[in-house]
Amino acid sequence: MSEHVEVDGVTLHLAQPDLSESPWIGQTEVLKQILACWLVIDEQDLALTPRLIGTPGIGKTTLALAAARERQQSAYIYQCTADTRPEDLLVTPVLGEQGTIQYHASPLVSAMLTGGICILDEGNRMNEKSWASLAPLLDHRRYVESIVAGITIKASPDFRCAVTMNDDESTFEIPDYILSRLQPTLTLTYPSREDEIAILKYHLPFADEDLLNLTVEFLQESHSLKLDFSTRDGLNVLRYTLKRIAQNPQHPLSQEKIWEEALSNCLGEEATDLEEFAKKRKQALGGNILPMGLGDFFFNPEDPLHPDHDLDLDDDDDDDDLDE
Repeated sequence: MSEHVEVDGVTLHLAQPDLSESPWIGQTEVLKQILACWLVIDEQDLALTPRLIGTPGIGKTTLALAAARERQQSAYIYQCTADTRPEDLLVTPVLGEQGTIQYHASPLVSAMLTGGICILDEGNRMNEKSWASLAPLLDHRRYVESIVAGITIKASPDFRCAVTMNDDESTFEIPDYILSRLQPTLTLTYPSREDEIAILKYHLPFADEDLLNLTVEFLQESHSLKLDFSTRDGLNVLRYTLKRIAQNPQHPLSQEKIWEEALSNCLGEEATDLEEFAKKRKQALGGNILPMGLGDFFFNPEDPLHPDHDLDLDDDDDDDDLDE
């Protein structure tokens, strides 16, 4: 049964904190940085709300959870989406028994009331109207206003917050007045080979050593080519490989062949040739290739029927005129 708190005569049913256990392996500096953001060093000082930036699957949420455990505070995760409304972020009315209305606090508000830590996950998916409802929470005022419940909710002095954002195109552009409240920006980079294999071993301690090395070599090569395959992708490939082997131990294919099959099934055929994939991606993004006009698809540039052919003749005529 959920706990509840009364605010200005309104009973709020609290959300449950996240209880998952996943240690932060490697990259100790960025862990120190987020912990520094949450320090309060004077009575007039305020905790900061950092942005954790990185590609999907790199461990942004895991980092924030590890920092919460380091501070020995409960962690609450709110998953932001393009459909998130202000009332979803704060208090939601729910029809209870005998037709009564119950008010349920979101993970964010639950963290505010209990002095926990809230992780706003994938914040760049959320629209400006929802972000606007959090503006007074993210500055010195430290409160939110629930129109649905008709109350103002103040944050506990122990409340802390962090926002994760994928390093890709946002569904919505976050306005500057919100970005100025989400500082500093902490960027997560891909782990080293030693850290990455330690992460794989933690999650899959029963994996064969050769398969672990095969997966890490793939990941490290993709990182060096600046491709977006993450440690999470490697875990999925390796996990699926192990399941396929366990399903039929007498499989005619070698473990490496099964791994390659899993790689293609999980990440696509292009993942089987990273260098070729990187080359095609570079060309798709522009590379060193000059932009082509529509006529270039149908005519040789020197063909009289090419749309730009007359322009070249005009340029020659102008040169002749100058000579005269």
